[in-house]
Amino acid sequence: MEVIHAWSAPRSLSTTLMYSFAQRDDIEVIDEPLYAAFLKTTSVDRPYRDELLSKMECDGEKVVKDIIYGPGNKKYRFCKHISKQRLLGLPSELMSKGKHFILIRNPLNILPSFEKIHPPSFLELGLGELVSIYSDLCQMGTPPAIIDADELQRDPEATLRSLCDDLAIPFQASMLKWVAGPIPEDGLWAPWWYKTLHKSTSFSSPEKYTHTFPLKHYDLLEQCLPLYNILRRHVKHKSSLLTSPITPPPSLPVPENAKLLAWVGDEIVPREMAKVSVFDSVVQGGDSVWEGLRIYKGKIFKLEEHLDRLCDSAKALAFINVPTREEIKEAIFRTLITNGMFDNTHIRLSLTRGKKVTSGMSPAFNRYGCTLIVLAEWKPPVYDNEGGIVLVTATTRRNSPNNLDSKIHHNNLLNNILAKIESNNANVDDAIMLDKDGFVSETNATNIFMVKKDRVLTPHADYCLPGITRATVMELVVKENFILEERRISLSEFHTADEVWTTGTMGELSPVVKIDGRVIGEGKVGPVTRKLQSAYKKLTDGSGVPIPTYQEP
Repeated sequence: MEVIHAWSAPRSLSTTLMYSFAQRDDIEVIDEPLYAAFLKTTSVDRPYRDELLSKMECDGEKVVKDIIYGPGNKKYRFCKHISKQRLLGLPSELMSKGKHFILIRNPLNILPSFEKIHPPSFLELGLGELVSIYSDLCQMGTPPAIIDADELQRDPEATLRSLCDDLAIPFQASMLKWVAGPIPEDGLWAPWWYKTLHKSTSFSSPEKYTHTFPLKHYDLLEQCLPLYNILRRHVKHKSSLLTSPITPPPSLPVPENAKLLAWVGDEIVPREMAKVSVFDSVVQGGDSVWEGLRIYKGKIFKLEEHLDRLCDSAKALAFINVPTREEIKEAIFRTLITNGMFDNTHIRLSLTRGKKVTSGMSPAFNRYGCTLIVLAEWKPPVYDNEGGIVLVTATTRRNSPNNLDSKIHHNNLLNNILAKIESNNANVDDAIMLDKDGFVSETNATNIFMVKKDRVLTPHADYCLPGITRATVMELVVKENFILEERRISLSEFHTADEVWTTGTMGELSPVVKIDGRVIGEGKVGPVTRKLQSAYKKLTDGSGVPIPTYQEP
């Protein structure tokens, strides 16, 4: 006989699921075999405590060996367990043998009904122990399947089919229906807990509108909800009120970034916990400034220049309670060191106006101070800097300083995003953006240069960001003895250029081989571009602010 262990918190449809499995012709079910041992060990009060202790086996070791893993008459035995009943000192076979899965339910839905039977507490809900069970099974090399009660109610058949696949047992349609009333396997506590279930004949649909949440349990919800979310991340199929589940989940451009640590506010947290408040200004209105930083061989390139611009942008937007320059540096260093990221890394550094005391546009609501975000990722240059990239001209015009000054490096990027949508629709790398008079400004993500008859030209930074990589390349142009000209440039000049490249921290120097269907030069990386790429690489290899603790391999 093979044992199937179902672990859950109370009020999570665990008994309904037991009824479902009890309908199979190849399974016998046991209702909370460890309950009496739990009551005896913990002295937890229940109205049926004395009766239970007198009628159920209280010795945990005997329960595991003689009842859970004792002989049986069917192919499988389904054991319904409540997580808090897994006590210290139980035989290791309880976890090392059999097949295990975990049933979870949002504590937001558990707490309102729980108190009708018993006062809720962190221990009673048992979510901490559920996380521990998941962790222990993963450490044994047998990560359990996890199903969500909400998903089970919305689509019982699909959820049960998936669970049966995970347990390597055939699905039986009989699991979807049962006769109303108790079953012989019910625990003697059934009259206190199972009244609603005894009226059912199948899985009930979830209520469209939940009950008003009792605010006296708000603190307990805060304690339990993060644990539920830890487990929910491992549910195969997630349903949502607003969206269809994404199956399978999207792949990452760099798989190593699936497990990274980010700085948010004043702490370092795992990727899936790296979130800001819904009251944060960046959510409320894109009210934030940012920088892109790149790390080369243990050094942060142009760190001081980026911090200059970050602080200038924050000042231009009248941020208050801004972290000091040294505090920002420390957050950057700690994030990189904690991740072990010392090369081939890009940082998205954001500083929002911070959290508001109530939703609204006015900065007068911002009374908490700024929110600092340091997001470091393994990220090589994002463009093809060897073969070149292709651009198209967007119909979306670059912002005028009359509307929003591009010298403020802000997070309100809808203007750029609209242009990027045009390039995506054209199936090219990026989009050139023109200013209000029809002259070239930049691309949706980078500054732009061109070469004509050995002269290097770039547009004035009136409608575009005066990029730090742009400034660095302009210095290299002069250093390499090319003629540099900064002026208004028309689109046709770019179409007929000998060479074109874009610049940005994310992509470095990226040669452009085609614009709007016109081949640029000979359609390959030109000699001026090559020379400046080489000079830029030499500069990045030899300069930058060292990361503390870094040692060259």
